[in-house]
Amino acid sequence: MTAVVLKQVTKRYGKQLAVQALSLEIPDRCFLSLVGPSGCGKTTTLRMIAGLERGHEGEIWFGEERVDHLPPNHRDITMVFQSYALYPHMSVRDNMSFPLRMMGEDKREIAERVRTAAKRLGLEALLDRRPRELSGGQRQRVAIGRALVRNAAAFMMDEPLSNLDAQLRVEMRAQIRRLHIELARTFIYVTHDQAEALTMSDLVAVMHQGTLQQLAPPAEIYNRPANLMVASFIGSPQMNLLSGTVSPREGGVPWFADSKSDIALPLQSRAAALRPGQKLTVGARPETIVIVEPGTETENVVNGRIFVIEMLGADIYLTVSCGQRLIKVRTSADRSFRVGDHLQVVFDRRRLHAFDEETQLAIAPSWVNAAAPQRAERAVVSRAGASDD
Repeated sequence: MTAVVLKQVTKRYGKQLAVQALSLEIPDRCFLSLVGPSGCGKTTTLRMIAGLERGHEGEIWFGEERVDHLPPNHRDITMVFQSYALYPHMSVRDNMSFPLRMMGEDKREIAERVRTAAKRLGLEALLDRRPRELSGGQRQRVAIGRALVRNAAAFMMDEPLSNLDAQLRVEMRAQIRRLHIELARTFIYVTHDQAEALTMSDLVAVMHQGTLQQLAPPAEIYNRPANLMVASFIGSPQMNLLSGTVSPREGGVPWFADSKSDIALPLQSRAAALRPGQKLTVGARPETIVIVEPGTETENVVNGRIFVIEMLGADIYLTVSCGQRLIKVRTSADRSFRVGDHLQVVFDRRRLHAFDEETQLAIAPSWVNAAAPQRAERAVVSRAGASDD
């Protein structure tokens, strides 16, 4: 398999459009995450790639072969579901070997594949146990192991970590990422958890209401969202969003005035096409807002009062009241704050995001690089080649 390509794929349930004219190219050996809110079409997309659902329009290609008419067992894929889907009366060994036995593989080959997969996943001591004797993390590893023994060209994973607690999710994220690098296979991973998508993926496809919003490497998704939906969905806490208008230019630089506070910000000169009176949504990540000493003289200082303090280990997130607007500010935990304290903050104008309120698209889309999938493909091939040495 070289690449998984979707061309104008559409899926309906009655009159409801689940996926609308989706075009997507997934390079060979890439780890792609499909991410978005519930009901956005990400699982339906995965199931169509796997052959568990048939699209109403469009084409699906695996390399040079069109596969949208083929059943799942002819697509050289394997799948891990949200539910572990283990047979409760079978041992771990039998659960992992089941797909190979159904395929009529040689017993010695089956035993070797199960042994190799169990060693890779740390399941060697558990092979004779039943699923009821395992923890949630162990059951999920068995489900992954059952997919692993197939040695398929592509792995499909539908929210496999959603039933695990927070610590296990972090551990399993690392294990799945390591597996992808070792196996050098294509992974297509569905999640609603943006942390999983950003930490595990070579490419992230953000979906909303059945349409693709942005396809790019994780850093680009986070730092250069293509539209307001991506900006507001990606990031925890989410991006601060201010709604207002462009004021007359001063010294050739456009200014933005928020409608619910006294926040006024100079915008980058790259936004020179902005016109006075234009309605904008301006976004700022919590880490791009800096607390300054009282009385600091700067053109874009904003006064506020601490409304909520959230302690998160090495970081503190402050919810700051600025007029009728609440903004999130990230700062170091070695500083001391109290609810009700007055403070001053400065927005880093170089890292502001501007979106047209009518189209909700980024004002300066030149950095939305159409070559992002190709850049990611080169990185994937390079890493996979290194793992083969």
